[in-house]
Amino acid sequence: MTTEIIFAGFGGQGVILAGKILTLAGMSENKNVSHIPSYGAEMRGGTANCSVIVSDEEVASPVIEHPDVVVALNKPSMTKFEPLLKEGGLLIYNSSLIDIEPSRKDIRTLALPANEIAAETNNPRGANMVVMGCLAKVIPGLVNVKSFEYALDEAISARNKKFNPINIATIEASYSKDYQVK
Repeated sequence: MTTEIIFAGFGGQGVILAGKILTLAGMSENKNVSHIPSYGAEMRGGTANCSVIVSDEEVASPVIEHPDVVVALNKPSMTKFEPLLKEGGLLIYNSSLIDIEPSRKDIRTLALPANEIAAETNNPRGANMVVMGCLAKVIPGLVNVKSFEYALDEAISARNKKFNPINIATIEASYSKDYQVK
């Protein structure tokens, strides 16, 4: 199984961190992974994105042309990356901030109220952690939800490790939800 994912959102929403965490979770399960973050003006509030590949086989190229999954945390990201999804791919979009429906009819969609779920866990900046739980739930075999604990410990700096328990709680709360993929 190989899953190609593009994470996208405003700089500051944690899309680069989300990609890194998913990559580390995959590595902890001895999967082959690739992670390409996109830095630049995005760090000042523009659209940031990263590409992640998680596979049971060797990753031949880290470049993703037509992803299996796009995670869009804001409207500009959905507008930019929805057209790239392969036919039958999955668009997970943050319905907390995106007030339009996806335009394509040849893809599957999941409206994820990421900000609301994060707020329910007292983690208002945790929309990216909500995405982690959702991905583990809706993509069988991607990664085990428990692997995020290791990934957070590896990815988060020493001064911010105090936030790991709430991030883990947010991931687990998201994983416990029943998601409707359309």
